[in-house]
Amino acid sequence: MIQVKEIKKAYGNLQVLKGVSLEIGNSEVVSIVGKSGAGKSTLLHIMGTLDKADSGQVWINDIDIASLNKTELANFRNSNIGFVFQFHHLLPEFTALENVCIPAYIQKQPEAVAEKRAKELLDYLGLSERIEHKPTQLSGGEQQRVAVARALMNKPSFVFADEPSGNLDTASSKELHELLFKLRDDFQQTFVIVTHNETLADMSDRKLIMEDGLLKE
Repeated sequence: MIQVKEIKKAYGNLQVLKGVSLEIGNSEVVSIVGKSGAGKSTLLHIMGTLDKADSGQVWINDIDIASLNKTELANFRNSNIGFVFQFHHLLPEFTALENVCIPAYIQKQPEAVAEKRAKELLDYLGLSERIEHKPTQLSGGEQQRVAVARALMNKPSFVFADEPSGNLDTASSKELHELLFKLRDDFQQTFVIVTHNETLADMSDRKLIMEDGLLKE
C-alpha cells in the first residue's frame, strides 16, 4: 500500500503540490489526469522516490521513505518499484535482452538468472523473436514493451508509469493499455499512471484529477 500525507512541493515561487494526501491499495490501477503543469508527474516522482517533497510523508508498504538513507533508498527502489516513461530510455548500444537485465545487474543477480527472467518477460510480452535487436531496430510499441519488461525485471510491487502511451500511435497505445491491466491481473501489481489519455484513465480502478495542486476523484 502507498500512503501519501500532506505532500507539498514548490519550485521557486510556484507551489505545485499544496498538501496532497492519497492512499493506493495493493493491486489497484490508479490513473492521475489533469492539465499540463498541474503537478501530476511531480507527485508520481515523489511517490516513486525519484524526488523529495518539501514537506509531508510518503509510506510504501509501511516504510517511511524519509527514514531511508541514500543507499537504502536506492536498494528499496530497485527491489520494489518499476518505472515506465513516455520516452523509453532504453540504452541504444544494448540489445532488448541486455536492457531488460539492467535492474537485475544493479541488484547483482547472476547473469544466468537475470537472462532467464528477462527472456521469460520478453516472451510473455510477445518479443521472444526480438531479444537480440537494439532499440533502433524496434518499433515504438516494441520499445515500450521492452521498457515494461525492464520495469518488471525485479518483480516490483509497484509500477509507476508517466505518460506511458504518450509517444505511441493509436494501435500501440491500445495494446499497451490492455497489457497494463493484464499485468495487474496476472501478477497482482499496483500501477499508478499519469496520463492525458482519457480512455486509459477511464479503464482504471480509480481516476484522480490533479487541479490547483490538489487531487480529487
